[in-house]
Amino acid sequence: MYTFDISKLTSEEIKELAGVNDENLKFLSETYRTDIVLRDNEIKFLSDDEELFKKFKSHLERVIANEDISYDSIKQSYKDKDCFFLDKVLGYTFSGKPVKPRTLNQYKLSEAIRNSELVFAIGPAGTGKTYIAILEAVKAYKEGQVKKIILTRPAVEAGESLGFLPGDLKEKIDPYLMPLYDSLYDIMGQETTEKLIEKEVIEVLPLAYMRGRTLNEAFVILDESQNTTKSQMLMFLTRLGKDSKMVVNGDVTQIDLNIAKNKSGLIVAKEKLARVKKIKFIEFTNNDIVRNPLVQMIIENFE
Repeated sequence: MYTFDISKLTSEEIKELAGVNDENLKFLSETYRTDIVLRDNEIKFLSDDEELFKKFKSHLERVIANEDISYDSIKQSYKDKDCFFLDKVLGYTFSGKPVKPRTLNQYKLSEAIRNSELVFAIGPAGTGKTYIAILEAVKAYKEGQVKKIILTRPAVEAGESLGFLPGDLKEKIDPYLMPLYDSLYDIMGQETTEKLIEKEVIEVLPLAYMRGRTLNEAFVILDESQNTTKSQMLMFLTRLGKDSKMVVNGDVTQIDLNIAKNKSGLIVAKEKLARVKKIKFIEFTNNDIVRNPLVQMIIENFE
């Protein structure tokens, strides 16, 4: 929870800020998706999202500076400035629920994917990188921009040895790819997803199976890219074919490679490609974490 000091306002201005029947506070609560209440000379922002509070604080400061503390002023100021993205609808889940960006970087990632052939999304877990990428992939397929969706990630164990896994090839590799299936099921539904996988319209496979392919009219997502080697990253990026898009997701703080032997391909790609104008890099931070607020606290304390 955060507080915003309004002690410099007169009692009449404070009443005006709240609005008739608290209509201004209700609008702000809906806009920032958290409870916002007025107590004496403070506005309480009942969310632990520091970045969102900064936007809220900046928004109110602009309104107060303009000396027009009205519903219309608050609403217009919100639309004109950096909180505009909160009203954008990026797509819909299988159940019909609208997906809106919860942080500015999520919005930037969505825009970058639509406008660029190759995008790198780098940052901590829980920031929505994979979900946004898969949402854009599904949209591109439905709109006829691509004919295939290919989701891949390196099959690297996260700090533990799983040993021998029973079953056929699909059963062996599916545990590594389950986070990708989860997002697909949420956006397309399990039945539709499985039908498209059967038809090979959607492919979910380990990175090693990308070698030797040229991917035309495809939307390709590489997840957990911090666990690629330099040669694997180069192999993947050179699969890009005609009328295709690529999104590379990763978190350089969660590298499971043997660092003594291999430098992360994601780190190398950032070093080598950051200045290439046609390639976009979107950098997420801990403030972009949209899971349980406790996740952000855990990550910050572990770091």
